[in-house]
Amino acid sequence: MLRGGYLSSDMNVDQIRELYSAAPFKPFEIALTNGAAVRVVHPEFMSFSPDYRTVHVYEVAGGSKHIDVKLVVALNELENGARPRKRKR
Repeated sequence: MLRGGYLSSDMNVDQIRELYSAAPFKPFEIALTNGAAVRVVHPEFMSFSPDYRTVHVYEVAGGSKHIDVKLVVALNELENGARPRKRKR
């Protein structure tokens, strides 16, 4: 579910780093020029290349995506998806 987002023709790595390092972390989606979207569900599932030109996203089910930052067209914050905890009596 979309909660907020950034949309820019010249998406830069600073905007990605801002969502990545937010405290508390909120899941987000990286939209690409080809229409694909890659979800980042936890900060430990994402890393940057040393020159910050490539983002690596590791999927929960296995595998990974290597994304050139120049191909990112939007960043969408997602709902956390966590279930509310039941209170113990």
